[in-house]
Amino acid sequence: MAFTVEILPSGKAVLHLFDPSPAAEPGLGNAHPGALLLAEGALPEPWRRLPEAVPGARPAPSVDVALLERTLRERIPEAIGATEAEIAAAEARLGVALPDEIKVLYRVTRARWADWGGDLETAQRVFDAVGFELDSLDDISIADRSCRPFRWEHASMEAAVTRPDAAVQDLVGSPGWIVIGDTGGGDQVAVDLTPGPCGHTGQIIVLDHEQSVGAGLFAESLTDLVQDPERDWYSGRQRDDLPHVAWVNHARVRSIGAAARPELEALSLGVWDGEPFSLAPVVGLPRLRTLSCYPGTLADPLEIAGLTGLEFLELAPEDWRVLLDAHAVPRSLSAAAIRAYGDRDPRAIVALANEILALWDRPPISETIVDGDLGPLP
Repeated sequence: MAFTVEILPSGKAVLHLFDPSPAAEPGLGNAHPGALLLAEGALPEPWRRLPEAVPGARPAPSVDVALLERTLRERIPEAIGATEAEIAAAEARLGVALPDEIKVLYRVTRARWADWGGDLETAQRVFDAVGFELDSLDDISIADRSCRPFRWEHASMEAAVTRPDAAVQDLVGSPGWIVIGDTGGGDQVAVDLTPGPCGHTGQIIVLDHEQSVGAGLFAESLTDLVQDPERDWYSGRQRDDLPHVAWVNHARVRSIGAAARPELEALSLGVWDGEPFSLAPVVGLPRLRTLSCYPGTLADPLEIAGLTGLEFLELAPEDWRVLLDAHAVPRSLSAAAIRAYGDRDPRAIVALANEILALWDRPPISETIVDGDLGPLP
């Protein structure tokens, strides 16, 4: 619940409590609402993306289950392995068949902390043997899209783009990403059953906890990883080189025309010290779904009407006012946001948010007013 306090000249205090609507995310660091959810259960496009089939995908040539098992037993001879029934129960819980390499791994060690008696040295030997902190068979999970929570304001500016030469599909999550451990730094290690065009079924990948989309290739197989457990997984890929997302401001791209490519999905107009922008260069782009605008960056907010594929729109209160008064709010939207800063009266922002929500018959943000008396002011 957000609130603001109004102090009247008489010393009377009026407390305004704003109860978030189920159609509005809470704001960050202020009393203003966050993103407004205009369609029940709506997800940003990258979070809707499912893996594509790669018919030619096969396990890597380096897969050697006999070598893998022999190596692991030599390194951790004291380990307690899982039974076939325990492995079958894990598969039933996950709803997916585990690759042969992963079955061998857990036949050697089921990686239960209780089996190690709390011995950190034993845990370290398992880490050294496989190259990461191994989860117990009871704790392995699927890294689907729910494993990466999001706020619309941030997620709408992401893009999931799998290149033709990619080993790993660029996804938020996949029903074929089976998490089996951690790098020790908060990054999840997973087995990939839905590889990219140039990947291998069963390859080992890492989900960077600082990224919302994509994963890095760790090894083409578990056998390969165990032969070189000290390798570094980090690929160093920078997502801001994608032409699908453009940040136009005084420090980066300096014109909308330079960003207007057919691939463009998300456009942000940030801090700008020049003349306001016309949206004419991006009208008609087939994939543009997100527009976020810093106050004062739009020459004519009504040009937004020409962006017929928008699913998310973030504008300053003044620009929303222009659209609302002209009955020109795009009906294609799934979510929206008001870009207002801490010095703006939350009551006015909430009222504006409720106008937008009403266009989609969504529940409004309610306000409760509590009167009090602080006594004479000094």
